[in-house]
Amino acid sequence: MSNLPMDADILPPSDDRIFKVLLTHPDAKRVLIDIISVVIDQNVIDVKIRGNEVPVMDINEKNERFDVNCTIDSGDQVDVEMHSCRQDEIGSEHTNFINKYVYFLTDLHSSQKSKKVIYRNLVKTYQITFCMYNILPSTADFVNRFSLRTENNLQLTDQINIIIIELGKLNKALKKPVDELTSFEKWSLFLRYAQEPMQRKLINDIIKCKEEIGMAAALLQEISQDEHERARIRSRKMYEMDQYSNLHTSELRGEIRGEAKGRERGRTEGMIEGRDEIIKLLEKGYSLEEIKKMLEIN
Repeated sequence: MSNLPMDADILPPSDDRIFKVLLTHPDAKRVLIDIISVVIDQNVIDVKIRGNEVPVMDINEKNERFDVNCTIDSGDQVDVEMHSCRQDEIGSEHTNFINKYVYFLTDLHSSQKSKKVIYRNLVKTYQITFCMYNILPSTADFVNRFSLRTENNLQLTDQINIIIIELGKLNKALKKPVDELTSFEKWSLFLRYAQEPMQRKLINDIIKCKEEIGMAAALLQEISQDEHERARIRSRKMYEMDQYSNLHTSELRGEIRGEAKGRERGRTEGMIEGRDEIIKLLEKGYSLEEIKKMLEIN
């Protein structure tokens, strides 16, 4: 088993770029098979990674780029994603996030060849998404599975499946002894905390009891020593920080402009109101000196 050195600077497998590099590494087949087996609760024997882009049929459509797009030995399609950056949302409903992955799932499902294929023979499609922040605040479970069901939980079909793993909900798993953790919890803890020195002992204890996670740890160490990967992450973080800074600078400028316009509008309205008041007083026969004293004008 390949323990992670206690003082090692490890890149985060929860970063979607590192996640993809890790799971598509030529030596990571057993790792990917084990993760998919654990998540879909099925004994996967083989996996084949496909191109990460679904062909675009319309020039006006944008390309869909997946993290890990693959098929398993049963023929079923599986897309495995890591979602690390919080999307802008309106309110507490994560509609952008949910609709994005529903769109990915249904498009991937309908991309399978249908010519001379009976509909009943279409394969299942799974959309697996690990997420670094919480999407479903109404449930404490860190794993939630969705398929087409009625309100009284009658399943219409298991053809399309969404599985959301919220890595921000692992507090209960963190408190468990390692030998009581499920394989799902072990993988989730590894993906969430492998880069954190404060959790390095826990991660190494997990590595000792699960061979596939040990393999992933060895590959992660190798990737972490690649200066090109580090440069890519630095570059992307700089871009994200610039985008964030530019957005908030723009918002701040808008607020300042709004306040300035408000002050100017207030002054203008005040001048108009003052003028109207003076006219009324003049019409009543007051002199300018009397009006100045009445309105306390210097």
